[in-house]
Amino acid sequence: MTLKEILVGFGNVMWGTPLLLLLMGGGLFFLLYSRFIPFRYFKHAVQILRGKYDGEKGEGDINHYQALSTALAATVGMGNISGVAVAITMGGPGAIFWMWVSAFVGMATKFFTCTLAVMYRGKDSLGHLQGGPMYVIREGLGKKWQPLAVLFCIAGMFGTIPSFQSNQLTAAIGEGLLLPLGIELTFGIKLAIGIVLAIIVALVILGGIKRIGNVAGSMVPAMVAVYVIAVVAILVLNYELVPQYIKLIFVDAFTANSVLGGAVGAIVVAGARRAAFSNEAGIGTAPMAHGAAKTNEPVREGLVAMMGPAIDTIVVCTMTALAILITGIWQDHTEGISGVTLTIKAFDDSLWGGRYLLVLALFVFAITSLFSYSYYGGKCFAYLFGAKHIRWYQYFYIGMVVWGSVASLGAVIGLIDGMYALMAFPTMISAFILAPKVMKAAKVYFAREDL
Repeated sequence: MTLKEILVGFGNVMWGTPLLLLLMGGGLFFLLYSRFIPFRYFKHAVQILRGKYDGEKGEGDINHYQALSTALAATVGMGNISGVAVAITMGGPGAIFWMWVSAFVGMATKFFTCTLAVMYRGKDSLGHLQGGPMYVIREGLGKKWQPLAVLFCIAGMFGTIPSFQSNQLTAAIGEGLLLPLGIELTFGIKLAIGIVLAIIVALVILGGIKRIGNVAGSMVPAMVAVYVIAVVAILVLNYELVPQYIKLIFVDAFTANSVLGGAVGAIVVAGARRAAFSNEAGIGTAPMAHGAAKTNEPVREGLVAMMGPAIDTIVVCTMTALAILITGIWQDHTEGISGVTLTIKAFDDSLWGGRYLLVLALFVFAITSLFSYSYYGGKCFAYLFGAKHIRWYQYFYIGMVVWGSVASLGAVIGLIDGMYALMAFPTMISAFILAPKVMKAAKVYFAREDL
């Protein structure tokens, strides 16, 4: 059995019915238990994000906007471009519907997990304030729950490796730039691309969360704007096809006829897996970014965090999916065309210079994602081995950028999917137990703010 087969099998085993029920069923529980807070206070969340409360004095390293930008840099990225293509390849158009469902309930999950990340912050071995599921477990549940925190951190170190981003960016550069020039994407060229990416990543991540927050805060809006304009152009040019493919998404979600031959259960899993990689609701990575926000109002940060799934999955992923579907490329894909290559072909067929525009957007998406994931994995490593040793993890992380550029897509997805699944259990279990604390704090906050 090859390494690829082992990793693909690991990912498939972990994404079974129990995890599906935990994430989607848990999200539905949080939505009902919160009495639909994510939708009732969405306007207030926008006000927070626009900086209305940035003058508050609070512990932390970055403001609300930078915290969301750091989280979105990891989510509005390859998961929205390549991840959607993977979802359609694996589950057909109907998988997009289940990504929507996952995001819809995921907004409530994000509200609870990220509120807890600020509510139960703790000190690392150097005395710096930190947030994330491992600190929620330690500070909120006590030492007897410590094994859950350890499990989260072990999975987090590997679930947040940058290999998917570097793999798909390398593929995008090869497909979008090199092949048109007649240059074949050989192992040597992949390795060279990986080394260049590793150098760029090293220059930023060795500067810490403040530098990551500043870079992400300036790059994320620009990359989203460029990408959205390009996709809107494709949809406008093919406007007459949009209604029929929106209908196909809904129909195929309950028939699974397009790719899976009626296996509806498989299509739900395909959608949920890719949604988890796209918006990370319930996985536990975003709480680590939001836990660094400069605020003493946990509920306020939870409200900002809940906007993540709405932006990256319901808006950006839907646009990507429609761009792929209306071009028909998804029906013609072969074994060698998957992931980001599918999206590039869709753009190339629809827009003059589309492949170059997408490669540019992909470069920014992937680079900012690489910055954010290094922060997540580093926090997990520091929790287990001490913050003063974090450089060792950063060196490992930089090396994984290179590995991802030459590894197979299947192996990379299998490893990350499996580790994401392991991260979800500690995150969701701790959130369930501490949910009453969140609701108590929310009641006090909304009464004080007269909302």
